[in-house]
Amino acid sequence: MSRQARVVILKTGTTYPTIREVSGDFEDWFVRGLSNELALTVVNVEQGDVPGNAHDWDGIVVTGSPAMVSDRASWSEATAQWLAGAVDQRIPVLGVCYGHQLLAHALGGEVGYHPEGRETGTKTIELLPVAESDLLFAGLPATFKAQLTHKQSVLGLPPGAVLLGRSQFEPHQAFRVGDCAWGVQFHPEFTDAIMTAYLGVQAPELAAENLDPDALLAAVEPAPVASSLLQRFSDLVIDNLD
Repeated sequence: MSRQARVVILKTGTTYPTIREVSGDFEDWFVRGLSNELALTVVNVEQGDVPGNAHDWDGIVVTGSPAMVSDRASWSEATAQWLAGAVDQRIPVLGVCYGHQLLAHALGGEVGYHPEGRETGTKTIELLPVAESDLLFAGLPATFKAQLTHKQSVLGLPPGAVLLGRSQFEPHQAFRVGDCAWGVQFHPEFTDAIMTAYLGVQAPELAAENLDPDALLAAVEPAPVASSLLQRFSDLVIDNLD
């Protein structure tokens, strides 16, 4: 490799203050999980920063957010348009949670509130057979644990998208468009400690939504297969360098 691969992390929001004080913010978790062979740059699009020309990057990661894609905030819509252009240029993209939804929206999919409410905690992801030949997911077990927390979902995939994974609650856990753009609803950047912290903050809301915070907390466990996607995406970007 003649140079480091340049990857931009599009920061689309910030975590709860109590979690940020202990564990850092969204971008810190991605930096931890992505390869240290990458040249990483964080661009806070939620605050109006712009990532420049898409072709300046060898890879793009889009974080989660407390924002809602369906609100169509100006920064979010501008980022969606930018992402669509990056996909056209075949630059590797990994969208996570909000990033997953924003990628789907950018490419013509439908995003909105899940009709059954919130999904949160450690859940089981089921990969579809087509994932066995996917550049990012090939070789992973057919089912694995992942950390999740979201109220909105990809309700309809973009035209031409390939569905790669689902869960009992969420039919669109992972998809690919083209050969190098992926969205995952789950959080590969979350540790079990971060998931536990989220459930602790969310507990009053969960109880009000007739969910059992104690049971969700008890079910939290590490999710190393899901977390491995960040290193896998890193390797894919590095291998994609000319």
